[in-house]
Amino acid sequence: MKKKLIAGNWKMNGSSASNEALLQALLAGSANWQCQVAVCVPAPYLAQVQRLVAGSGIELGAQDVSQHGAGAFTGEVSADMLKDFGTRYCLVGHSERRQYHGETDAVVVAKAQRALAAGITPVVCVGETLAEREAGRTEEVVKRQLAAAIHTIGHCISEIVVAYEPVWAIGTGKTASPEEAQQVHAVLRAQLRAATEHADRVHILYGGSMNAANAAQLLAQADIDGGLVGGASLKAIDFLSIIAAAH
Repeated sequence: MKKKLIAGNWKMNGSSASNEALLQALLAGSANWQCQVAVCVPAPYLAQVQRLVAGSGIELGAQDVSQHGAGAFTGEVSADMLKDFGTRYCLVGHSERRQYHGETDAVVVAKAQRALAAGITPVVCVGETLAEREAGRTEEVVKRQLAAAIHTIGHCISEIVVAYEPVWAIGTGKTASPEEAQQVHAVLRAQLRAATEHADRVHILYGGSMNAANAAQLLAQADIDGGLVGGASLKAIDFLSIIAAAH
């Protein structure tokens, strides 16, 4: 049985001093972890965090990657650059990238392919907006987003991580109930099973305002294999509490 994966998404937060304090606090509480742990950090801090987590139980993750390999793409960060820093995971298609940067399913999948080619595990984010949920389109939307990855990545689909993040529950304090989250996770698992015999090795994370109070109930669901944690990952006591719930 695979271990659960708890990944922190720092978003556009952090400083050299606060990063070090946070990671030292996490490492001090890492003795009895029974799950995999990662932190997805802003690109300028990859080198610092790589140094701080070296040899520990914390894996390094990035928050985005270019769909291009190299060249005249000012401001972009390539998968090979991320690999230079020992990056293990990379978020692709986070709802904030889709919403604020107009990333399409095709762009998200191209980014996932770049990560895979560099030996980095892409965390492919899927999820519906409030309007889509209220229109009864949740399954349609998440299945379309995952289908784009399955169609393009093909037999390597079992190498990705999927994160279900209902857009209406990100940073709002609202959370899908454990039953609502499990229902969507079950749909995604069935879709993966139809595509690969290795579907059960794929982590499907829940990413909508998971916190210290709700983590245990969410993580107890059959098809929730971990969490993509936003705000709570910036507070050591909260993140450690979520990690403790993942067993």
